[in-house]
Amino acid sequence: MARYMLHLKNKEFTPTDSRNLVYKARDLCSEMNASVRVARVASNFVEFDVEVEKNELDSLVEKLSPLGDLDNARHIAEEDIEKEKGIEDGIFYFNHERFWECHEAFEGVWKQCYGREKELVQGIILLAVAFAHCQKNDYQIGLGMLDRAMEKLGTSPAMYHNIDIDRIRKKIIEMQKSKTLTIFEI
Repeated sequence: MARYMLHLKNKEFTPTDSRNLVYKARDLCSEMNASVRVARVASNFVEFDVEVEKNELDSLVEKLSPLGDLDNARHIAEEDIEKEKGIEDGIFYFNHERFWECHEAFEGVWKQCYGREKELVQGIILLAVAFAHCQKNDYQIGLGMLDRAMEKLGTSPAMYHNIDIDRIRKKIIEMQKSKTLTIFEI
């Protein structure tokens, strides 16, 4: 089976619906050879992490249609991507609330970094992971990730490519003080 991220347009769901969405999705595709791993709820879409045979993907999407219309589907495979492209993709995914994919893109970047840069990139990854947990209604885990993200960002330079690291640090401090996760763009 192949792994996919399916993004269905979000009609009305919030992260508190995440667990029930997984159960509904599993029920809808129960007669298929498919696996629904997790659902993450963003503002504009519900992201399903699924496994299915490639030739069954369209059938799975059709079975899940009561939960929302397909926005996009992406095959997940380990990619060997150039660092600049990984950063560009990571920013795009972060800014479109596709935090799991952001994490994956920046992990590809992280593998190509050394020293202080490696830690800075890991800080961005941990922030994306915090928001991915938020989308699954795991707010406490997400809030806990903020400490680790801040530790990794440390006193790194103010800018990393097109990313304002000082702004990220300020946002993390605000979230830690308010004990809330507030999604923003980088």
